[in-house]
Amino acid sequence: MPARRALLPRAGLVVVLLAGCDSDERVAGEPVTAEDAAVLAGLLHRNHEEGGADFVATAPFSDDAVLTLTGEIDFRRGVGQAQAVTTVDDEEVDTRTLFFDRDELWTGDLPGLPEALAGDGAPAASYLRRSLPAGTPESPLIDVVVQALQNLTAGTADEPESFLTGPYRWQGEQAIDGRPTTVYRLREGRTVAVDDVDTTLVQYRSPLRDDGPELTITLADHGARRLALPTEEETAAAADHPGIADTFGV
Repeated sequence: MPARRALLPRAGLVVVLLAGCDSDERVAGEPVTAEDAAVLAGLLHRNHEEGGADFVATAPFSDDAVLTLTGEIDFRRGVGQAQAVTTVDDEEVDTRTLFFDRDELWTGDLPGLPEALAGDGAPAASYLRRSLPAGTPESPLIDVVVQALQNLTAGTADEPESFLTGPYRWQGEQAIDGRPTTVYRLREGRTVAVDDVDTTLVQYRSPLRDDGPELTITLADHGARRLALPTEEETAAAADHPGIADTFGV
């Protein structure tokens, strides 16, 4: 009969194995703690308190086409400005300047726009302005990105207890643009990365549709912003010039 002690590690090995186990080590996918819940509950309110931030937002049109918005936003007013660049196979095919508030979107730096407006009997404005309606599955991708940015703020904090139930999970540690962050999984496949030093939101990721590509928004340099929208003299209403708006993709 085989000796039973062959199935058991020696005492010294037990000590080594136990010493190698860190009881504080976290595993991706485990529920959030009360401390995590407090951070998540105040995350969007922290953006409101900080006032604004610089951002880079990327959203794929398809496997080879990507929309990138680079700019800044005033979280308190929902006002922002950005350069929007569309690339196909890593080649820039369209670049335009955007301004937005919660109701409207201005699009400018479109070569030929002032001349087209003048030919339509309108003042030679630099921007076309259109409404920014509530988001729907059929909304233009630019609208989806802009409204996602505007939704990254809240006038008050949430209740921490609401994050202790449901699908909220700790996902791990990640450095983003050199900033150490903690990543959490939220509802419907969304994730947030939170700065380990000042608990500001560093990155937000959300599927654009079921099993589809992700919208990624990365924030930096949180602080107050005061952005001026284009003036009436610089602007023409897209609704007054539908043919021109269609030609310029507005």
